[in-house]
Amino acid sequence: MNGFSAVLAAGLALFAVAAAVDLAAGAKSRLVASLPYLVGAAGSVCLVVGGAGALAGHQARVWPAGVLGSGTLGLVADRLSGLFLVFAFGAAAWVSLGFAGWAHQGGTTRRGLGASYALTLGAVAVFLIARDAFTLLFSWEMLTLAFYLLAGFERGKHDRPPAALVTLAFSKSSGMALLAGLLLLAARSGSLAVASFAHVPPGGVRTTAEALLMLGFVVKVGLVPFQIWLPRGYAAAPGPARAVMAGVAVNVGFYGLWRTLAVLGAPPAWLIGLVLILAALTALLGISHAAVQIGLLRVIAYSSVENAGLILAGFGVAMVGAAVGDRLLIAAGMLAATLQMIAHTVAKSLLFTAAAGIESVFGTDDLDAVRGVARLSRWRGIGLAVGGLTLAGLPPTAGFVSEWFLFEALMQQFRVPGLGFRLVLAVVGAAVALTAGFAGVTFVRLVGMVVLGQPRPGAADLGLRDYRIGGRAAIAGLGVACLVLAALTPLEIRVIAAGLSPIVPASLTSGALKSPWVLQLVFAGFSILSPSWLWIAMPALFVIVLLLAAGLSGRRLLQVRRVPAWRSATAGVTGSARYTVFGFANPTRRVLATVLHTRTKVRRLSPGGASVTAVADGGGQDTTAHVGYASDVIEPAEQYLYRPLLRPLLGLGRVARRLQSGRLDAYLAYMLIALIAVLAVVIALA
Repeated sequence: MNGFSAVLAAGLALFAVAAAVDLAAGAKSRLVASLPYLVGAAGSVCLVVGGAGALAGHQARVWPAGVLGSGTLGLVADRLSGLFLVFAFGAAAWVSLGFAGWAHQGGTTRRGLGASYALTLGAVAVFLIARDAFTLLFSWEMLTLAFYLLAGFERGKHDRPPAALVTLAFSKSSGMALLAGLLLLAARSGSLAVASFAHVPPGGVRTTAEALLMLGFVVKVGLVPFQIWLPRGYAAAPGPARAVMAGVAVNVGFYGLWRTLAVLGAPPAWLIGLVLILAALTALLGISHAAVQIGLLRVIAYSSVENAGLILAGFGVAMVGAAVGDRLLIAAGMLAATLQMIAHTVAKSLLFTAAAGIESVFGTDDLDAVRGVARLSRWRGIGLAVGGLTLAGLPPTAGFVSEWFLFEALMQQFRVPGLGFRLVLAVVGAAVALTAGFAGVTFVRLVGMVVLGQPRPGAADLGLRDYRIGGRAAIAGLGVACLVLAALTPLEIRVIAAGLSPIVPASLTSGALKSPWVLQLVFAGFSILSPSWLWIAMPALFVIVLLLAAGLSGRRLLQVRRVPAWRSATAGVTGSARYTVFGFANPTRRVLATVLHTRTKVRRLSPGGASVTAVADGGGQDTTAHVGYASDVIEPAEQYLYRPLLRPLLGLGRVARRLQSGRLDAYLAYMLIALIAVLAVVIALA
């Protein structure tokens, strides 16, 4: 075992220590409450170092083959795993510091949360460096359990148990798909080794297995129609645990897709087209819901749905390239998807870390209730602003660079032979462009009203405390990463090129470097961009405009002219006349009525708010009618797909409940029957 292997093993051991500390000591004091997360931060740093070693080509093996049973290959990190370890646990280290700061300020007083956090990070690490089907499934199920524990930790709140059950149901369904796919491949290859699956001959079994594996992974990342668990599960988790789930752990789904493409190659054309169309629909539906949600946590969670669609759109371009044998197109798609994934990891971790604890202080996460949070908590406001601008894809953030590469990759449909793929890529490109426009609207609302708006009367008395050193370090680290990654994109591309080398040669991906600080798509002569120079040009232009304004206006530039406030404006207007978050999103709600199935209702109200029919005529009472307006949106997948399935599933559950006899011999018989059935299927396939 070399140094990098020892560091990887130390990282996993530290997660076990963090879980043990939490279960043994709980939250006896503020220092003890934050200790598991500080240990977890150290473990994350170890995994970053070990991943960097693997990314550089050094052997990194945690333990030898056979330790977990016959056919298992131990835990080994290659370049692709190293890439995911570096950026996922780089974000996890900062989130862990924020978690420690949140716990130190009294975020939780119960034991178990730190252990669930450590289990999540440990399961992610094991999945990324697993080399056999058994270890992959074991770590996946551990991650399923961890997600269930995090989503249901605050089980005393009425909406937490249902959210935890929905999270568990979708996680188990993804695990079932992975189990079936891996069994098919293992039966045909005669080995549990993931590398051996590449030797499975083409045919129906290989195609079915690849489709099942992709199904399992896209359920985890939230592809339509499996996206409904993300807003519920993420919002139900406490504090920065949402950042661990949405910013760090979700990347195992993308890693699974990347690894599947590396091992099995391109899926059939119909599956590629389906993934691309669903990716476009996912991005558009996710940002549509984020644009009209009135809860802060739901806005951030639905943004994860949108970004899953964007990432999978880039991955779809790579699959098209693999299908037509164009390695440059593979490199373009994989680079765009990986850049978008890294930007999402950093920005989503930042947003959920900055938002931690706001809803517990205000009693709600309603955007109108928490508006003006930057005036009450400066560090939280900075985090929400930088994270929002990154996910909006605005320069000079990492989100701008990743979306530029994604648009450029989708524009390469003219290089693809055949009309089918060209039409699909054109439709996806148009949907992604529309998504980018609504993303700007969404995060303008978040930054302009929630961050920079005026707090509601009495909000300062609620006692929202700003983060101390741990939370400030997390927001500063993640915020700087959102900005610096854009300036240092050429260096980031070199790292990504090395990490993607198991899928596409690093020399092809490095073709995105036209010169040391100028980028292009891997196809030369198509377009260029220099995000590094933007960091020089944009501040310089700002200074020039400021100097010109000062020179032309003289002292008048700093003079204040007071006029009556515009009634529909935000600044200077208070009370019911103030422009609301709901009112800002209502045009979007109306424009996207077909997508969101917007439902509106207008009713007549009395001055006191009651229905007009409840006000008696005469008696000197004011019977003047006022109009009340209500608008709501629905989740189409839930309304038209899952709810109709709920009744037969409940009926099936009632039938299955009759099998619960309470007799041990009956349960053993059930297990024996299930084992025989599985063995029969495996033998038949072999």
